[in-house]
Amino acid sequence: MLTSLVDAGNARPTEDFLLNLDALDLDALNSATKYPPIPTYHEIDRGTLLDNVVAFSDDVVLTEKVDGTNARVAVLPDGDYVIGSREDLLHARDDRVINETDSIVPALRSLADRLTAPAAGIRVYFFEVFGDKITKASKQYTGNRAVGYRLFDVAAVDASVLERPRPAISSWRKNGGQQFLAEDDLALAAMENGIELTPRLDRITADQLPTDLTGMQHFLATRLPSTRVALDDGAGGRPEGIVLRTSDRSLIAKARVEDYARTMQRHAAR
Repeated sequence: MLTSLVDAGNARPTEDFLLNLDALDLDALNSATKYPPIPTYHEIDRGTLLDNVVAFSDDVVLTEKVDGTNARVAVLPDGDYVIGSREDLLHARDDRVINETDSIVPALRSLADRLTAPAAGIRVYFFEVFGDKITKASKQYTGNRAVGYRLFDVAAVDASVLERPRPAISSWRKNGGQQFLAEDDLALAAMENGIELTPRLDRITADQLPTDLTGMQHFLATRLPSTRVALDDGAGGRPEGIVLRTSDRSLIAKARVEDYARTMQRHAAR
């Protein structure tokens, strides 16, 4: 893993550190811009869902959870950017870092060139890239090896975070340090950049969410019987699940069809 886009001897002055990609510690940037883990709506233990649920109290936005690969584009105020997978940085603008073998870079490079830059700090656009042979579920989205992407979150990262020790950056990220856009602001960011969001299914009150396993399994089947992001007529159409999020993005959880099917099968076998 490269730690800088330039040799240490050619690094830019400290006052430019927070604004210039060439002077950043890429390992720190990578850690600060990773997407944090999302809990399952029902607590999960060794693949089996339990009765405990994430407690929503406000309105809940339902969005399709697309089964692809997590990708991100971190953009600096000058428009410079890096493209990354869930774990690694893959490409920097003008081919300073490149990994052509990964499907993410070809899918997002032209888009990254035109993404809106922040006035300060770092803006991270999070995408699901899906189709082709990206995951085992790709055939549910395409029969012709097409590739698509959808924006599902945007976060702001204060550049000063990159000066912290690496363990501190990781802890900051895992404990909600990234500032995610609220639902209306996310929709505006998508519109401004001409990007499609993951499908919005509905906005409901928290008391409309089932809290029992059987009820949630039925909820998934009725709210999202088939994927809304099929790329061609050859797609299988089976959806992965639904993401539940408050309008201000302060609380988020996922509900996967497979998790409920597996849990109910295990219960039936007892």
